[in-house]
Amino acid sequence: GTTTALIGASGAGKSTLLQLLGALDRPTSGQVLFEGDDIFTKSDHALALFRNRSIGFVFQFHHLLPEFTAIENVMMPALIARISKKKARETAEELLNDVGLAHRLTHRPGELSGGEQQRVAIARALALSPQLLLADEPTGNLDMKTSEDIHELLDGLRQKRGLTLVVVTHNERLAAAMGKRVRLTDGRVELEQAFNC
Repeated sequence: GTTTALIGASGAGKSTLLQLLGALDRPTSGQVLFEGDDIFTKSDHALALFRNRSIGFVFQFHHLLPEFTAIENVMMPALIARISKKKARETAEELLNDVGLAHRLTHRPGELSGGEQQRVAIARALALSPQLLLADEPTGNLDMKTSEDIHELLDGLRQKRGLTLVVVTHNERLAAAMGKRVRLTDGRVELEQAFNC
């Protein structure tokens, strides 16, 4: 999979573009193509199924359920998708191991650092093995070292799982490490640089 950073000033439309790419909002014009198909020709039900099966989301605020443990938070998407509890737990354990939290399975979000909470959110986003991972300022609330660790983690997971990764970030240094940089200025999209990754 490839990596793309969406960069630009606040209010330029980065999060809106990410919502369109993630089928969370419908465009007023144009198309959003996924494997050659316009995703917005699907019915609402088919679009919801597509989104749940094909796209993982990570936000600046992790949105973990505070009353559940790390493993329960990661299991949630699979349980909602009616995957067996046994399989959901196995997948959640594997993902939490992948993000370096095998020792924190039974901890609730309030018992985890900000970086650990974001790692749980990343594991949860991967629970249904999406092809595309969309991350909206996933390190916006973290210090520089933890931010770099999270970006390295995302890139490692991308390589291991063959994901396409699109990240909204204000951090130019982290954006420079991505395969492509797309700058948004007043709602206009401009490919700034592209590398083969």
